[in-house]
Amino acid sequence: METRREFFQVAPLSRLLMIIEVSLPIILLLLGVYHGFMQTLYRAGIIQSSGFAGINYYQGLTLHGVINAVVLTTFFGVVFGNAIMQFYLRQPLIPWVHALSTGLMVGGTLMAAVPMLLGLADVLYTFYPPLKAHPTFYIGATLLVVGSWVAFFGWIPLLRRWMQENPNTPMPLAVLGMVVTFLIWLICTIPLAVEMLFLLIPWSLGWVQAINIPLARTLFWFFGHPLVYFWLLPAYVVYYVILPKAAGGKLYSAYAARLTFLLFLVFSIPVGLHHQYTEPGIDRFWKGLHALLTFAVAIPSFMTAFTVAASLEHAGVQRGAKGLFDWIAKLPWLNANRPMVAYSLAGLLIFILGGLTGIVNASYNLNQTIHNTGFISGHFHMTVGGPVFLVILGVSLELFSQLTGKPIRGRGWNIAVPYLWALGLYIFSPAMMVGGLLGQPRRTNMGLTYLDPSSPHFRLDWVVTSYLAAIGAVIMIVAFLVYIGVWVATVAAPAERPGGQLYFPTAETLHQDAPTTSIVTKLRPWLGVAVVLILLSYWVPLRQALRTPDKAVPYTPDNPTPAVQVQK
Repeated sequence: METRREFFQVAPLSRLLMIIEVSLPIILLLLGVYHGFMQTLYRAGIIQSSGFAGINYYQGLTLHGVINAVVLTTFFGVVFGNAIMQFYLRQPLIPWVHALSTGLMVGGTLMAAVPMLLGLADVLYTFYPPLKAHPTFYIGATLLVVGSWVAFFGWIPLLRRWMQENPNTPMPLAVLGMVVTFLIWLICTIPLAVEMLFLLIPWSLGWVQAINIPLARTLFWFFGHPLVYFWLLPAYVVYYVILPKAAGGKLYSAYAARLTFLLFLVFSIPVGLHHQYTEPGIDRFWKGLHALLTFAVAIPSFMTAFTVAASLEHAGVQRGAKGLFDWIAKLPWLNANRPMVAYSLAGLLIFILGGLTGIVNASYNLNQTIHNTGFISGHFHMTVGGPVFLVILGVSLELFSQLTGKPIRGRGWNIAVPYLWALGLYIFSPAMMVGGLLGQPRRTNMGLTYLDPSSPHFRLDWVVTSYLAAIGAVIMIVAFLVYIGVWVATVAAPAERPGGQLYFPTAETLHQDAPTTSIVTKLRPWLGVAVVLILLSYWVPLRQALRTPDKAVPYTPDNPTPAVQVQK
């Protein structure tokens, strides 16, 4: 039973800043989810315009991707990390650092939003050349990233103080998970910062007339795929630390959980070249090495599948399960007082298919079949739109409730959200993936002639998959609207307790945790191995990209289409 002393009281300034950090991305998410829904209806031919107020296809696609995949996830990582650090280290955040971090992130987000809304940054969430955005888009995105760095650097003094006061205790598992998450984020955003500061911003300002496209793309994918683990690992913190306790059991192995986070630190960054299999200028040996390392990332994922399943089985047995699979039915799937169980379990159900299809993308030969088809979008939504998105929704609502002291309203409706979303996603994503296997393009603004029976490009099989995806999207948008209804009802509710009282149900470990002398409690050796592996896998590809003669020709009236030109 929770007792008052288990809570951590957040200082008034940090409480206000955290409410902003958790609320702003949810408000922006209204626009991001809306445009995702419009994309699906447009691809199915149900509507003839993919947006409103003159917003075109690629503009809507950019808003959808940047808000959902970059803004939402970055803000959530920071606010969840702020909460984790305060609760488990029992220390307040440094006020000026917290204020600077939030100010940079909010200011950067609003700065980047202006050119996107004005149609001056139709570059998608990948935003690498030859597509070019207005300078304020790149500058705003840079400020968002720098703000997240400031938040991470602000945690380090707290952690050092805790370690000095607790020399014989391993770092709390949740803290380790968030530190690894932000170490990955810090390392992979350094090449992104280089691309922004030395390539994209000078190019967009007109200071230079040409840009090295292969170098820019390599720097982006140095960041782009590790970004997935920045999204995913906070969800793993929930699965390892919060879910077993909320489900009524214990964590099967804290040792395995620690090892999982550390293996992600080692393997999750040197994998970006598997996005560049078809690009010239990079030797195939290095692409093969990145493919091998991409498969290695599956190891901690499979470890997580086993450890979390064993933890949930223990919870089911504690709740009276007897048979081999009876524990599944005994889990509190519909307990409205423990909504994180529903959000987490629904996310796990989605992630099963999402994780397996990721192995397809890593394989060179299979990747050639599904590259730039709807299969990629289907897989992407199964991973990011599944466990990541649902955990963000569930934790954000819980954090808002704790920070404001307002109870979550509509608890029954709240429990319905993740399962309704999972149902829609299990229709939407497989339809996209099947369409991709049939050759349906990942993105299209060609008038959707394949849906017109009178067109020579008509494809009946693509019509079927497009309509199935639209049906799934309708179910998903209903789930999201229910969630927004729960959020609004919670905002309107009167506070019933003091705001700013943080609490996370924390699972005990079924087996003994690692001692402080164990390698899984020491962060520096793993960080050292990660840096060495990154240097080995990227040093030569970056040098090869630097030598390429390919340059982007910027938009001019005489050259209305940005293109790639080889300059001898």
